[in-house]
Amino acid sequence: MIKRFDCNPLISPADVKPSSPNMEVLCAFNAGATSFEGKTLLLVRVAERPIPEEGFVSTAILDPENSGAYKVLRVKRNDPDLDFTDPRVFTYKDTLYLTSISHLRVATSDDGRNFTLADTPTFRAQDPEEVYGVEDPRIVLIDGWYYMNYSAISLRGVCTSLARTQDFQGFERLGVMFAPDNKDIALFPEKIGDRYYAFHRPSMKQIGSPAMWLASSDNLRDWGQHHYIMGPRPGKWDSERVGCGAEPIKTEKGWLQIYHGSNHNTRYCSGAVLLDLDEPWKVIKRCEEPLFEPMEPYETQGLVPNVIFNNGLVDRGQGQVDLYYGGADTVTCGARMDVNAVLNWLGA
Repeated sequence: MIKRFDCNPLISPADVKPSSPNMEVLCAFNAGATSFEGKTLLLVRVAERPIPEEGFVSTAILDPENSGAYKVLRVKRNDPDLDFTDPRVFTYKDTLYLTSISHLRVATSDDGRNFTLADTPTFRAQDPEEVYGVEDPRIVLIDGWYYMNYSAISLRGVCTSLARTQDFQGFERLGVMFAPDNKDIALFPEKIGDRYYAFHRPSMKQIGSPAMWLASSDNLRDWGQHHYIMGPRPGKWDSERVGCGAEPIKTEKGWLQIYHGSNHNTRYCSGAVLLDLDEPWKVIKRCEEPLFEPMEPYETQGLVPNVIFNNGLVDRGQGQVDLYYGGADTVTCGARMDVNAVLNWLGA
């Protein structure tokens, strides 16, 4: 059903030129994907940090007084106000910081496997909601525009914002789609009836668990009419959280969504769910076992081991789809998926 590309990983941190001489690239992963001008185009999430200094923990954040520029925070490792137990974050004087800041960078390919990566950032933090960076884009073509939703990170929380472009050089920011804390958003590629639809994933802090929801809009900016779709399942591979992958794939049997799920060991796999064509909040079939799980070294070893996180796909026609995914929160990888085989596996 799914065959990894032999040339994986497609893009590694060593392939990426830092955005400035005082930064180093940690990860190049979780790419949004589309077809553009006859090529495969990825928007790769590039996570960087200031070049380490012995005895210090450091990070970069957006400088609100200098548009588009970063400022560096360095803290001594023996500072009693520092809590540094997670490689992705640290707390200093009761304020949470990320250990890296992410931007998005274009990569293009003639064959969908061998990519040329831009030397400079394509889309980077700019607004107050993006002080800690922009992450995990999804791309979908609607009415001649390439719409990109992405996670915007700041002390205000994690929200999802929307931008659009026609050339992947200039972007029109359309603002926040879903307020904090919310992420894992993917737009449907066409209207259903007279409304646009999008998956989203509110993050529960008091009761409940991170689950997939559906919202709709008549203008791509104002979202409502929310429906719960599905949540984690105790004792299964997706017991801790679930969230959407890339855009859903329209089939005769329903909307096929390749989603991600994790267990309480932070092991991320991909699963499949089939949704009704006209009422996409209704689940027709959901997989019991993972469709795609971390097995290769580039998926089991990295910043966060045992992670497959798919948020990009390109339809190749005749039921063949290429999935682009992050391996171990470190590298960009690809795989070919047979849609009909997945539907049969689901029993649809």
